[in-house]
Formats: sequence, C-alpha cells, structure tokens
Amino acid sequence: MKRVLAALSLSVAVVSPAFASLALASKSACLSCHAVDHKVLGPSYQDVAKKYAGQKDALKTVMANIKSGGAGKWGPIPMPAQTALSDADTHTLATWILGGAK
Repeated sequence: MKRVLAALSLSVAVVSPAFASLALASKSACLSCHAVDHKVLGPSYQDVAKKYAGQKDALKTVMANIKSGGAGKWGPIPMPAQTALSDADTHTLATWILGGAK
C-alpha cells in the first residue's frame, strides 16, 4: 500500500505543474486569445516555444512580453499587458509556455 501511495504522490507531483499552469493561464484569461496547439487571436503556446527555442534570454523575453503586452510580433492584434500578474505567476506561465505548454 505504501508503494502505491508513493507512486501516486510522485505522479501527482510530476503532472501538477502542467495542470497548475493551464489553470493559471485560464484564470488569467490567457486562453481567451491563446491555445496550446493552435492559433486563436494570438499564437499557440507551442508556436511561441518554437520561436524562442534556443534563445539565450527566452524566459526573460517571454516574461517581459506577458507583463508589458505589445503588438507586431505575431501580427496586428495587440496583446494587452498583464500587469496584475505577480512575478512568480509570470515566471510560471513563461516557463510553461517555453516548455511547449505541456
């Protein structure tokens, strides 16, 4: 029984960040304009991950883009600034997005 509980708690610990980040994206209204695997108004999170893959300051760049918003990087529709997000939540979202939103 202890092995089953240990395996279950380990699997929850491994899966939880993805669910937590998806929940955070949903709670923060990110999913109104973005989706994991297809373009909505803004790019998919997987496309964002591909664009910034291998870039030295990718995390810093994506965090800044989330916080300050902008336009022109992905087309004419502007992304509103997400100034209400804490730095910790912004870091969590950016890390999740750069990981392909998995």
